[in-house]
Amino acid sequence: MGAYDLVVVGGGTAGLVAAAGGASLGARVALVERDKLGGDCLHYGCVPTKTLVRSAKVAHTLARARDFGMKPVRVEVDFPAVMERMRRAVETVGAHDDPARFERMGVELYLGKEARFESPRELSVSGKRLKSVSVILATGSHSVTPRIEGIEEVGYVTHVEALGLERLPSSLVVVGSGPIGCEFAQIFARFGCRVTMVCASPLPLPREDPEIGEALLRFLEDDGVAHHGGFVAREARAEGGEKVVTAYDADGQAVEARGEEILIAAGRAATVGGLGLENAGIAQVSTGVMVDEYLCTSAPDVYAAGDVTGKHLYTHVADYQAKVALGNALFPIKRKADYSVVPWTTFTDPEVARVGLTERQARERRDDVKVYRYGFDDLDRAVADGEPNGFAKIVTDGKGRILGGHIIGPDAGNLIPEVVLAMRRNIPVQALSTTIHVYPTLSEVVKRAADNYYREKLFTGRNRKLLSAFFGLKRRLLS
Repeated sequence: MGAYDLVVVGGGTAGLVAAAGGASLGARVALVERDKLGGDCLHYGCVPTKTLVRSAKVAHTLARARDFGMKPVRVEVDFPAVMERMRRAVETVGAHDDPARFERMGVELYLGKEARFESPRELSVSGKRLKSVSVILATGSHSVTPRIEGIEEVGYVTHVEALGLERLPSSLVVVGSGPIGCEFAQIFARFGCRVTMVCASPLPLPREDPEIGEALLRFLEDDGVAHHGGFVAREARAEGGEKVVTAYDADGQAVEARGEEILIAAGRAATVGGLGLENAGIAQVSTGVMVDEYLCTSAPDVYAAGDVTGKHLYTHVADYQAKVALGNALFPIKRKADYSVVPWTTFTDPEVARVGLTERQARERRDDVKVYRYGFDDLDRAVADGEPNGFAKIVTDGKGRILGGHIIGPDAGNLIPEVVLAMRRNIPVQALSTTIHVYPTLSEVVKRAADNYYREKLFTGRNRKLLSAFFGLKRRLLS
C-alpha cells in the first residue's frame, strides 16, 4: 500500500498546479489521470480554440484588405492546414505538461488509470491501494447535451469532436450561445461556413451585461452568423442531406435551423462518474462536488479544485483554487477562497472581458449607481488600427468605488486587468483617470471611460456654476 501526503485525482490545470506545488514543498505526492496531462484546457479548450480564433481573425483581416489600403485579396482557407497549425500549437504548449517534467519534480504519476474512493483517505487505482493524508479532487467538467428529440440518431459534435474535424462543413448549426458557442460560431463563419445559432437566451453571452450582448450580436451578424435568440432546441431530424434542428420560443412559435453538422455548446457538468464518492461520504450539488469556503468537501481532508466544484469554470480560477486547496490540504492554517473579484474573457473578435457586477445587477443592489463609457470608435489607436468596434463600461457607486468593468473591443482580455486590480485594491475610478497612460494605446479606453467621472463631477450642475462664477471673478479682478 502506497502512503502519500497528498493524492491528486485529475491532471488538468487544477490537478497539475496542486501536484507540482505539493511536490515543491517536499510532500510525497501522487497524481492520477485517466487520460493525458493538461486536461480540457490544453487539448480541447483554451489553447486549440484560441489558435483557431487567431487563424479566423487572419482570414477576416485579409478579407478586409481594401480597408487598409490594399488591393482586394481572395481569401482561401486551407482547413486541414489550419487544424494542423492548431495541433502544433497544442504540442508546443503541452511541453509544459510533459509527464517527465512532473516526475522530475517528484510527483508519482498514475497515467491511464481510474481512481475510486474506498474511504476518505484511501483510493483504489487499477487494483492498487493508495493511502493519503489528504486528497484533492480535480477531475474537471465535460460537455452536456440537452434533451433534443432525435439528436442521437441524427448525430452531432461537441467542441471536442469539432477540434478533430479534417474537413470544413459547408454549414453548421450551433446550439448554445455561451463562450464556446459564440467563439465556434464566429470561427467557422470566418472560415466560410454558413452558421446558424439557436439559443434559449435572447442575446449571446447571457451572463454578460445586455448592452455587451447586443453589441456582440451585431458583430456576429456582420460575420454572417444567423441568430435565433429566445428559442429552445427541442427536435432534430435528417432531411435532404442536412441536419435540421427545430426550436420553439415561449409562445410556441417554431424556427428551423439547417446545416451539414450540429455543434452542441449548451453547458457543462462536473466529471465525477466512477469515483465512488459515496464511499468517502462526499456530497454533490447540482453544479458539482459540494465544497465549503475552504474548498473542503463533506469528507474530512478531501478537497476539490477546478471545474468539479462548479464555481467559475475558467482555467485561471482552477489555478487559483488549486493553490488554496493545496495550502489547506497540507497545513493546519486554512485560507478561504475569495471570488469577490473574478475576471473572464470570451475570445470572440472583438473580445468580451468582464469583472464584477453588470449595470443591472448593481442597480438591483443599490440606488447610487453611476456608469461611465467610452467607445473604441473615438479612441485614436483603435481608429488607426482599423478596429473601432466596441466600448468600455465602468460601473461604480456614488463615491466612485468600482463595482464592475465591461469591455467589448480589440484585446479586451488584456485591457481588463487594470480594472481588476483597481477593484481588488479598492482604487476608485478617479484614480484610473489621473493615471498617465501611454498614447496612443488601446489601454486609454479605460482611462477615457474613467475621465467621465470628472466631467460629471466638475462640468455639470452646481459645480459648473461655481466654476463659472470663480472664473468670472478672476476676470473682473484683472480688468
